[in-house]
Amino acid sequence: MPLQIETVSFSPDFRLSEEWLKKNPVGKVPVLEDGDLMMFESGAMIQYILDRYAHGRLQPPPGTPEHAIYLQWSWFAEATFARPLGEIVNHRRNFDPEIMEVVQEMKNRVELCVSAVNDAIRDKEFITGEFTAADIMLGYSLMLCTRLAPADKYPDAMRYWERLGERPGAQKAFGDISTGPLARK
Repeated sequence: MPLQIETVSFSPDFRLSEEWLKKNPVGKVPVLEDGDLMMFESGAMIQYILDRYAHGRLQPPPGTPEHAIYLQWSWFAEATFARPLGEIVNHRRNFDPEIMEVVQEMKNRVELCVSAVNDAIRDKEFITGEFTAADIMLGYSLMLCTRLAPADKYPDAMRYWERLGERPGAQKAFGDISTGPLARK
């Protein structure tokens, strides 16, 4: 489907401008505009796009146990896994030098998340058995994880991340997603 991507500044001046705060009241990205609808929470955006445009693709049928597991992992990716990763980024953006204890606590939380993914994916190719939007959301969190809080001791999760990164959609979206680490050396 046709779409237009607008690149925006991550600077505090832009993100806290009156114009941007009208789109996202807490100054974060992304924002989705679809006609008169404006949304600012990425997990909700994905579900909206699936419900409106995907015609049953990339999610199990609503009301099924498979859909419940799909929702669980989708929300886990955003609300539980991505949160400490985002806190690492925010902390490093606001504190120089960073407070190592704070970053380490967030890395500890990330490790719990990677461990959960590792255990859940052990005997499966994808988190619900077949490729869904939950894999896309988990893939984003795993991509951030590899750059901010590497978890190499979880081989099943890392192989899962590699499979996701090899998918045509990931290659189209990110190109060589193994480059450009976000982590400080």
